[in-house]
Amino acid sequence: TANGEGPMVTAHPHSAVAESYRVLRTNLQFGTLPAGEGPVVILVTSAAPQEGKTTTLANLGVSLAQIGKRVILVDTDLRRPTLHKHFHLTGETGLTSLLLARGRDPETVLRETGVPSLRVVAAGPIPANPAEVLSLPETAHVLERLKERADYVLLDSPPVLSVADAGILAQRADGVLLVTEEGRTRTGALQRAVAALQKVKARLLGVALNKAR
Repeated sequence: TANGEGPMVTAHPHSAVAESYRVLRTNLQFGTLPAGEGPVVILVTSAAPQEGKTTTLANLGVSLAQIGKRVILVDTDLRRPTLHKHFHLTGETGLTSLLLARGRDPETVLRETGVPSLRVVAAGPIPANPAEVLSLPETAHVLERLKERADYVLLDSPPVLSVADAGILAQRADGVLLVTEEGRTRTGALQRAVAALQKVKARLLGVALNKAR
């Protein structure tokens, strides 16, 4: 984000950073995801905390929406949710509101962002057992209902090496984008993260290098 102004792609659309996110968008569209297969769910995660996964997800979402794609960003980090803050939204209701109240209409938790075609589902009330909640069959059902309303559903998850959540979600996604940060992400941590994703048979789309010089 740009000093609290929101995603860089919105605040400074002509900057080099915004252009980098457009390149990332193009690579995801044409380099890794087969065309014409309908809506896709992409998990955006990192090996460790504070490597830029949420910022990357927010900007990627804006970039996709700017070319007319219907995009839903979902905060699946049920431990330290921050996605809603990037769009100056509140997080009182969201994903857990859908998971724990079966049959609830997803439209009741979808929030407008000010960017046409881009909506956000906040994390909602924080559960005592996030991994168990995400393991519920209802999670897959909720994702399917969101896919009916979007071309891209992007999931913001906790880091791969911190908790089991990312591995659980990766099995429900069509692909995983792994975010790393230059000068911060350690080679060993990245290798362990990739191995953990491969263990659950996740489809690794690629790696985004954040804050590259």
